[in-house]
Amino acid sequence: MMYRIMKEYERILKALANRRRLAIVAFLKKKREATVGDIAEQIKLSFTSTSKHLNILSRTDILDKRQVGLEVYYFIGKSVPPVIVSVVARL
Repeated sequence: MMYRIMKEYERILKALANRRRLAIVAFLKKKREATVGDIAEQIKLSFTSTSKHLNILSRTDILDKRQVGLEVYYFIGKSVPPVIVSVVARL
C-alpha cells in the first residue's frame, strides 16, 4: 500500500518538476482558465510543446480541461492531488 502511494507521489511530483509546467500552473492559478494558444503565448513556447506539457499535467489530475468548439480550455483541477496543493498555493 505505501509503495503504491509513494509511486503515485513520484509520478505527480515529476509532472511538476519542470519550469515550464510550473509556469503553466502559476499562470492558470492567476488567470483561472486559458486556451492552449494563450498559455503558449504566455510561457513563450510553441503550441505543440505547450500541448505536451498540458497533457502531462492533465494525466496527473493537476489540470482539467473543457472543450468549446475547437478551443480547449485548461484550468487547475477540482481534485488536485493533496501532495500538490501546497505547491500550487505557493505559486
